[in-house]
Amino acid sequence: MPLYEMTGENLSPVNGRTFTDFGLTERQNLQRAIRASIDAITPDPDVKTMVLAEEFGDWVGANRRIDLLCLDENANLVVVELKRESATHMELQALRYAAMISTMRFDQAVQAHAKYLESIGSEDDAEQSIREFLGVDDEPVAFSEKVRIVLAASEFNSEVTTTVLWLNEQGLDIRCVQLRPHDVDGRVLVDIQQIIPLPEATSYQVALREKTNERVVARSNNRDMTRYDLTIGDQVFTNLPKRRLMYEITAEVISRGVTPEQMATVVPWKSSSMFAQADGTLDKSSFIKLLPKYQIDRCYTDDKDLFHLNEKTFALTKMWGDRTIEAIEAITSLNPNGRQIDFEPAIKGTTEASYKDYVITRLSTGTIKLERDGLPIEPVSPELRRLAGELNVPTANKQGNPHNTQVLGRELIKAINAL
Repeated sequence: MPLYEMTGENLSPVNGRTFTDFGLTERQNLQRAIRASIDAITPDPDVKTMVLAEEFGDWVGANRRIDLLCLDENANLVVVELKRESATHMELQALRYAAMISTMRFDQAVQAHAKYLESIGSEDDAEQSIREFLGVDDEPVAFSEKVRIVLAASEFNSEVTTTVLWLNEQGLDIRCVQLRPHDVDGRVLVDIQQIIPLPEATSYQVALREKTNERVVARSNNRDMTRYDLTIGDQVFTNLPKRRLMYEITAEVISRGVTPEQMATVVPWKSSSMFAQADGTLDKSSFIKLLPKYQIDRCYTDDKDLFHLNEKTFALTKMWGDRTIEAIEAITSLNPNGRQIDFEPAIKGTTEASYKDYVITRLSTGTIKLERDGLPIEPVSPELRRLAGELNVPTANKQGNPHNTQVLGRELIKAINAL
């Protein structure tokens, strides 16, 4: 549809132009602009994408090249094909490319990305850039067997759209993104719209398919997706992913005087990359200007998540890999006297246990309720401690710190249900 300008009570169409009219070439102008802003056209606004290679053609027996070969943060390879004008037959071309790169290994991706970084004058390490983007450390990386396709052009004829709609019904993931340039006061404004699938009409189906892909990737990478419940004193955090569990515990021990340097000594395999740091007491906007681009999304850089110590600003990394729990236990061991810290795999939903005429209920929020003969007991803690003594359930952790109500209730439920 055309673009309109509202003038008073009227709508005036803004003259549509073509990239050719503006003298913009497909590769030198359009492709480079998309390359620098790949999230403008790639599959999902909530899933970040990085460019692995440009004009990729490292395969035997073929002389064709992928305009942009990308990778999304769920480890799906993404073929991006661009046309300055009409999109004739580009879906068939993209399918061939997707088939060719579907067996790409991690080491091949690293090699391709190294060539790309060299071509744009970057000195970043290719393997480290990919690992940081995916959030993995030293463990093996396996890409998803599915390859996503993005077709971007000014116009899509009915042959292309009909084919793409049918292919998506067969389980493929192909997006058609329309790019329409406009001349507004001498500026080139590009209207970018995803036309297949329509986000409003198919958001559920798309989300369901992407969730399935994420599970496939998680299984292939052997990732531990366990979430955790964390208790710090009387404060309860539920259903935390491991990286956020690490952050909350780090924030607590820093508040008690433990320094980033002390933490690095007990986590030597992450000592050099555990924190991004800069001199001065900085806010997010000032801090991220000093970070390499790839690192910005790899750390907790929101203002509320930054740490300010000794005239320096620190941001904790999100990248921990399969040694996250080991690192958390090491950092917790540095914890000086203070509020009790306990964590365990998250319990989904409400759990309860019955003992004699008592019913102990743990809500999904971590709150403990206690009833006797159907009547609520308040306060809960003294009676829980009496029951713990009767059932030989410890009322303190290994360091001798007394369990709070949430932890004690959880331990009693586990002990009673084990009887």
